[in-house]
Amino acid sequence: MKTTRSEEMYKIALELMPGGVNSPVRAFGSVGRKPLFIDHAKGAYIYDVDGNKYIDYVCSWGPGILGHAHPEVIEAVVKACFDGLTFGAPTGKENRLAQLIKDCIPSMEMVRMVNSGTEATMSAIRAARGFTGRDKIIKFKGCYHGHSDGLLVQAGSAALTQSVPDSAGVPASFAEQTLVALFNDKDSVRQLFENNKDQIAALIVEPVAANMGVVLPEEGFLQFLREITEENGTVLIFDEVITGFRLGLGGAQEYYGIKPDMTALGKIVGGGMPMAVYGGRRDIMEKVAPLGKVYQAGTLSGNPIATTAGIKTLELLRDHPEIYPQIEANARKLATAFASRADKYGLKLHINQVGSLMSAFFTDQEVKDYASATSADTKAYADYFGYMLEQGIYVAPSQFEAMFISATHSDADIDRTVEALTR
Repeated sequence: MKTTRSEEMYKIALELMPGGVNSPVRAFGSVGRKPLFIDHAKGAYIYDVDGNKYIDYVCSWGPGILGHAHPEVIEAVVKACFDGLTFGAPTGKENRLAQLIKDCIPSMEMVRMVNSGTEATMSAIRAARGFTGRDKIIKFKGCYHGHSDGLLVQAGSAALTQSVPDSAGVPASFAEQTLVALFNDKDSVRQLFENNKDQIAALIVEPVAANMGVVLPEEGFLQFLREITEENGTVLIFDEVITGFRLGLGGAQEYYGIKPDMTALGKIVGGGMPMAVYGGRRDIMEKVAPLGKVYQAGTLSGNPIATTAGIKTLELLRDHPEIYPQIEANARKLATAFASRADKYGLKLHINQVGSLMSAFFTDQEVKDYASATSADTKAYADYFGYMLEQGIYVAPSQFEAMFISATHSDADIDRTVEALTR
């Protein structure tokens, strides 16, 4: 069989980068394939270096809510490039983007711009620790908040009282400060607060978990987190790197009616450029340097190219509110098609969908936490991934990632996907 250009490029990449990639999931390891190398993208489509065209439901892992290479975003970015790529000094664009974010998400009374979701969550936690004078934090098993040392932690053998590093290179002493609860399990959270009274600086959660596949909060769970953190003087941090501006302009906190103390944003906020933001209550953010003693800095933070892309993207979302019901309706169509395929072929398949986020889990269990998510048959998912790729449809190369719908997925794209799922 003739070697493809993607295969040739991957062979070269393996000599240059760990696993041949710059982010692990791109390696296609969990679906038993070699990665596609992408040449370009436009609207709802990506094109690989071998000339194959795919309907794209990865959307760069979430940022592409307007589709790839939106002409107004590209025009604004190109124009900004001629003024210079980065200055290391303040610009008016930072003010404009900060105000836009605050208008959309009122709980973010003051913000700080960074370059990645990892920086945003890490910095939000540092600010919460500086504000409370406490060291410990709570995260949830299966929720991913970036690759900073203190957050690469899983539950240990004593699931609610001991944590161990989830990655080589993370000191056990770092993990000791991270307590792990179970998503949608109120009792696990209560126990951690009872066992660590007046020691917990922050509780960080993806309000819709989207890094173990899409897992929705059960009714009342987020409200419970709001109440128990208030009772214990603990900062509630919503990691909305994925859900921010995707479930609506106000993110998951608007969608579910919960006001966190701090929020981390990424992906959509940069309009496809490297950009993330953290922020929240003014009294907490005023602890951040240069006002306070919580140090955080970044040479390229708030650079004029990323802020330009973010401003234009948020303006388009603000000015076209019809986008959100459109992409949610298309997600529901796809969820229905998955259910039809499961009925037709007797598949063990569970669909979770909220807004334009969706996951198909190859399991007969209701997926509501890490344990039920990981009951999914990853071999069945790999077969599904290969089938969809053969149909010219690109979905996440991992069972435990989300499917994203964009504003540029046309009725024809959705119909073609439905046809592939139901035939």
